Amino acid sequence: MDMKTKKNFVLDTNVMLHDYDCLSNFQENDVYIPITTLVELDRFKKGSEQINYNAREFVRRLDAITSGDFHLKGASLGDGKGTLYVVAGTEYHAKVAASFPERIPDHCILSCAMTVSEMHPGMKTVLVTKDINMRMKARSLGIMVEDYNTDKVKDVNIFEKAQEIYTGIDATFIDSLHTNRDGIPADDFRAAYPQIDLSANECCVLESGRNSVLVRYNPFSGTVRKIDKGASGYGIQARNTEQKFAFEILNDPDIRLVGITGKAGTGKTLLALASALKQARQYKQILLARPVVSLANKDIGFLPGNEKDKVGPYMQPLFDNLNVIKGQFSSNSQEVRTVDEMLKNGKLVIEALAFIRGRSLAETFCIVDEAQNLTPHEIKTIITRTGEGTKMVFTGDIQQIDSPYLDRQSNGLAYMVDRMRGRKLFAHVNLVKGERSELAELAADLL
Repeated sequence: MDMKTKKNFVLDTNVMLHDYDCLSNFQENDVYIPITTLVELDRFKKGSEQINYNAREFVRRLDAITSGDFHLKGASLGDGKGTLYVVAGTEYHAKVAASFPERIPDHCILSCAMTVSEMHPGMKTVLVTKDINMRMKARSLGIMVEDYNTDKVKDVNIFEKAQEIYTGIDATFIDSLHTNRDGIPADDFRAAYPQIDLSANECCVLESGRNSVLVRYNPFSGTVRKIDKGASGYGIQARNTEQKFAFEILNDPDIRLVGITGKAGTGKTLLALASALKQARQYKQILLARPVVSLANKDIGFLPGNEKDKVGPYMQPLFDNLNVIKGQFSSNSQEVRTVDEMLKNGKLVIEALAFIRGRSLAETFCIVDEAQNLTPHEIKTIITRTGEGTKMVFTGDIQQIDSPYLDRQSNGLAYMVDRMRGRKLFAHVNLVKGERSELAELAADLL
């Protein structure tokens, strides 16, 4: 190995909390763990949140690869991989102290990175952190620094535009799609329009000079089929093309995993819940959940009541969507009585995501709201809990991320859409037009 190309990577605590398997992702390079990070991990090991699990699992893996003389010669990270070291007993670097005299964990990690760099002047030393402010501090000191890029999505353009509109389609071809309820075989469609490469469950608009049709490539039937323009769910009517696409994939029981993205007010959660209620008889339970990003913040401890009472205010937007649906009917209607009965008997459950972790979800229509605030590993953990007959729907806006260590490219929702795109059981629709109100749409676009 050329020492000029091999690197030293110093890890911040948030990398380990983000991905407990991070040590396997640095190829032939050496990895240094500041002793400060182990102290910080100790503070996170107790609890039921994903971040607590990650802390415990990382330490277990660390324990499995280290031995008695680890402090002298480090530990191998595997065949073809580098060596792992824990940096302990170093003095607080004078250059760091001059800029950051307060010896908080972040500054101690910066000091460690600078010390490792000076210990190996012939090699590049890079601090890896998901904390943007930490990266700015490192750069101000001349320390090479990077984000943890292993699970980052490269192309996020799909979260900024509507589904494709293909023009120049032959009018008779569009007429045949309107009249043929079974659709057109996908092979015939590809032969006629090889320039249009539709992936599994992709929806689009086909236009001729005088006519148009909304279609979806259905991988289960192997056809390109017309989408019902009157798509609806439990009193909620689709108001635009993207919402019609959303109902198309939400109402199809064959599609087991759905991603609905879009800015505030586009109807992501409302459409998902309306579809779930429409299909309630096909499932044993409808579960609507969202992560409470500030759950680790002590301020919710001052809220009254038990744990569920404390997170109740964070669930209110989900109840607001339910009330919008109930508002489509008269207060004494059968539809409203059905929803109230479902809430009473536990067939419709609205709660914090933390309370469903660890459960096996069978025959459940599960909607996870605000999924952009989940890590890729959290998304994976939730999906792998699905049992037979379960449909998982993740909704969110990657422009509104509340976690300090996630961004548009590294959040779990974008990661899921990127990895699952084109799979038979998965579909994604990006909602563009806001339908909450004219004012809400204006604010979402301009503010």
